[in-house]
Amino acid sequence: MITLLAGTNRPNSRARRIANYYSIMLTELGAANQILDLAELPVDFIATALYAQVGTNPEFNRLARMLDAGNKIVIITPEYNGSFPGVLKAFIDGLPYPGGIWGKKAALVGLSNGGQGGLLAMTHLTDILMYLGTAVLPQRVRLPFIGQDLNKEDELNHDLSRQLLREQAVALLAF
Repeated sequence: MITLLAGTNRPNSRARRIANYYSIMLTELGAANQILDLAELPVDFIATALYAQVGTNPEFNRLARMLDAGNKIVIITPEYNGSFPGVLKAFIDGLPYPGGIWGKKAALVGLSNGGQGGLLAMTHLTDILMYLGTAVLPQRVRLPFIGQDLNKEDELNHDLSRQLLREQAVALLAF
């Protein structure tokens, strides 16, 4: 099972839409997958699921358990203020340690409206994942100008974007 993690809690985010696209691609490749959307996090999870409250929030726990269903994760993250969304960091901080994502394999997809395609976000996230014992696939996919590339049907307009995601998915399956 591969978990596709939409790395923002913004409702109807582009990260979620790319997760939907990636899910279809993985299904076509014969890989079981599921989508973990941080938009489903409880709004008060920082106060009710972290630190002394670890393990006490059933809705947070449900999302955290989704990561336990398999050993591979695709994290699709937008770039917010030169990094990845704080809600993604808070979610990671609420996972059991050690555990949570320890020993998992991860692929990263970065999104941005600018030309860097989430490069800074993926760089910061890679450091954290490696610290937590997660192996990161070298083929990180940057999707720049995502507002122009992602269309209303949740398809990608650019052949290169589709090709890079497919190559990454194939590499992740072999990883």
